[in-house]
Amino acid sequence: MQRRNCGRRMLILAIALVMSLSYSACHTDNSMPSNASSQMPTEISTQQANSMQINIKVGDKIVTATLIDNPTTRDFISLLPLTLTMNDLFGREKFAHLPRAISQEGERTKTYEVGDIIYWSPSSDVAIYYRRDGQEIPDPGIITIGKIDAGVEAFNVPGSVEVTIERI
Repeated sequence: MQRRNCGRRMLILAIALVMSLSYSACHTDNSMPSNASSQMPTEISTQQANSMQINIKVGDKIVTATLIDNPTTRDFISLLPLTLTMNDLFGREKFAHLPRAISQEGERTKTYEVGDIIYWSPSSDVAIYYRRDGQEIPDPGIITIGKIDAGVEAFNVPGSVEVTIERI
């Protein structure tokens, strides 16, 4: 009985070894050197992240934001640099009219988070939410184009603010 169990164990170990070697062989046949394949995604991600960042100057403060990659955002980037007077709306957001309408192909939503940068297509506005009031956004909804990384409180001031938006 012990010999039979020992034989089964040896067979299982042999199968596991063959499977492991087969798996390793499949991955070593990859035409890309292993160190290049592990570096490439990081380099691509870094390039994408760098190209999707903006600075927003509000008074004497500079706030950074990360943009979302969608058609609306790409069209927005084509307008930069921009200097806009952003007006207050409902004590929750600053908004400004863009010089022209931009793509409406981004995904629409009726909710927002503090720090969201959005496009409101009915009047070609860009807005930045600095406070949450629990209200749902009316039809047709908003298209999120980015998010303030830190410092959204720079927008929580009474009245209008002049901002300059530029790529980093």
